[in-house]
Amino acid sequence: MSDQQLNNLIKMLEQIIANNLHQGDSEHVAAVAADHLHKFWARSMKQIIVTYANENPTGLSAIAKRAIAQLDVKV
Repeated sequence: MSDQQLNNLIKMLEQIIANNLHQGDSEHVAAVAADHLHKFWARSMKQIIVTYANENPTGLSAIAKRAIAQLDVKV
């Protein structure tokens, strides 16, 4: 995994969150983001972001961390 690939995944996740902030509180937005990742991201992409979040989640928003925590169960 390259740093650029990881940065792109983080950016995409944060964009998904930003696009759904109007849907409610942070817990709901995290659930929507986790569902989106589960449905549309390749397994390898999900594994990279989950591994990163578990090891060193620098650069992830609180909502992104919640979404990934929910996704961890689905990977």
